[in-house]
Amino acid sequence: MTTPSEELQPAVPYGTPDAPRIAVRGEARLEVDPEIARIGITVTSRGKDRRAALDDLTRRNATVLDLVKTYGDEVERLETGAFSISPELKDKGRGERVHAYHGRVHITAVLTDFTALGELTTRLADLDLTRVDGPYWALRPDSPAHREARQQAVREAVQRAREYAEALGTSLAALVELADIGAENAPPPYPQAPGSRMRSMAYGAAEDAAAAPLDLEPQRQHVYAQVNARFTMMPPRL
Repeated sequence: MTTPSEELQPAVPYGTPDAPRIAVRGEARLEVDPEIARIGITVTSRGKDRRAALDDLTRRNATVLDLVKTYGDEVERLETGAFSISPELKDKGRGERVHAYHGRVHITAVLTDFTALGELTTRLADLDLTRVDGPYWALRPDSPAHREARQQAVREAVQRAREYAEALGTSLAALVELADIGAENAPPPYPQAPGSRMRSMAYGAAEDAAAAPLDLEPQRQHVYAQVNARFTMMPPRL
């Protein structure tokens, strides 16, 4: 029977001779194929007046959206971002005089079919006053690869603790703590890895034969997981 003072005693953050503790770290590094690819599309226009620039931008933007939408379910997401119409002032002369107007709209497309990605990227880059940035390869936030990496890190921590216990001629007794120490350093949903960016521009592109589709090689993605674990073990005979 324990007294009230004994019940209020906090658990010590270290082991005891009767319940030694082992603290280990488990890590996992996986290399997997990407699941999605993101491209950025910038459509521009130019006109002598604001209305002409806006009308031209509206037409070019519709052409790009219609083209992307022809790929159906192969395009997982299509979003329009920043839009602007800005004047270009003459450098010379008295006062501020508008020489022309420039329009710009940014579009983002996320694809799951990488064969279609090469064809779509080429067709977009072949349009007048259209720029393509990407592809940016990535995994989905809920990708099974993340779960597999976390589970593998836990298994590695348990195995490492067992090996330490076996070196002392004993075995593990219980798990005391398991901490995910990588949560604050999680990568963004669509990280840009070195060497994963392709940029192409097409201004006044020729309208003869269609350009051959780009052969894009998906960039392998690195998944990392790390945990800290503490166990108690049976008292060893030293």
